[in-house]
Amino acid sequence: MFATRLISGIVLVVIALVVVITGGPLLFAVNCAISFIGLFEFYRVLGIEKNAVGAAGYLSAAAYFTILWFEGKQYGEFVIILTVMLVMAIYVFTFPAYKTEQVTGAVFGVLYVPVMLSYLYQTRTMPDGAYLVWLIFLSSWGCDTCAYCTGMLFGKHKLAPVLSPKKSVEGAVGGVVGAALLGMIYGAVFGGHMLEVENPLISCALACAIAAVISQVGDLAASAVKRNHNVKDYGKLIPGHGGILDRFDSMIFTAPAIFFAVNFLAVKIL
Repeated sequence: MFATRLISGIVLVVIALVVVITGGPLLFAVNCAISFIGLFEFYRVLGIEKNAVGAAGYLSAAAYFTILWFEGKQYGEFVIILTVMLVMAIYVFTFPAYKTEQVTGAVFGVLYVPVMLSYLYQTRTMPDGAYLVWLIFLSSWGCDTCAYCTGMLFGKHKLAPVLSPKKSVEGAVGGVVGAALLGMIYGAVFGGHMLEVENPLISCALACAIAAVISQVGDLAASAVKRNHNVKDYGKLIPGHGGILDRFDSMIFTAPAIFFAVNFLAVKIL
């Protein structure tokens, strides 16, 4: 199992390197693909992956990415409002075919997966995005690794004993500190290439620290949904890891966190 997980992890890293470095249409297409697969996995847990409210969610996600591709992200709110209207229309005119939880889950799923994951692409397209986008991976995967190691060595106090008994407060702190250090090192090495960033070393460290805190919420949130629906994994697409949401659960949160943190902390224009 460990060997399978390790090999899959290496393959994911290689794919990420190729896709993110290339950027442009390739990154956009891959971002769309993982978003739709993740949305399908989320809807499957809720039992709406093949019905009308689920279809409305897929349609809304497609509309959102279409607008994003044509650089009309300012109309993103319109897509979300339209999603609510469409799903509620289905709810009303087919009543009582769907429960309230299914309807709200359909709308939430669009926000939770496609919209939040789209910030991977949006970060890549911003000024200095070719360098800043890697902070998403550093804060997500770096935090996971540092939290695991710190927790194994020093973990004594449970972070969320009911939801995730193995996670500790010490591990969580270690994950944030580790991510901040990785961000600082990254800023020191590549800061000279970041023309629009004020003090890259400090800015990258702060952005990674903020995103690392939020990433752990994302990890626990994905686990909470699985626990509520008695599901072990969201899927089996990635050997040894599970589904898209099992592997990218924290990145769903770190992508928008890095985008906004960098905008507020580091970038002089936008």
